[in-house]
Amino acid sequence: MAISFDEVQHVARLARLELSNSELLIFQSELNALLGHFSDLNEIDVTGILPKPHAVSMHNVWADDIAEVGLTREYALRNAPRSRAGLFVVPTIIEE
Repeated sequence: MAISFDEVQHVARLARLELSNSELLIFQSELNALLGHFSDLNEIDVTGILPKPHAVSMHNVWADDIAEVGLTREYALRNAPRSRAGLFVVPTIIEE
C-alpha cells in the first residue's frame, strides 16, 4: 500500500505544516519506504514464538528484609545548616 501525494498533502494541512511540493514529495517517498519496511516485517514467520511483554528479560532482585541500625540523630544533624531541639530547621515557605 503506497501513500499518494494527495494524502501527504492532506496530512500536512491537518498538521498545519507549510511545505513546498518538493518537501511533500520527499515525505511521500520516506513514508512509502517506511511502509515497505513494515510489509517486510509482516512477511516474517513468527509461528511458535511466544510474545514477550518486554524486549529484555526481567527478573526481580529481592533482598532480605532485615532491620538494621540507622543513623543516630546527632550524626544526621551534624551537617545541617541549622537545627534546634534535635530537628532540622528549614526556611518558611508558607506565609500567613
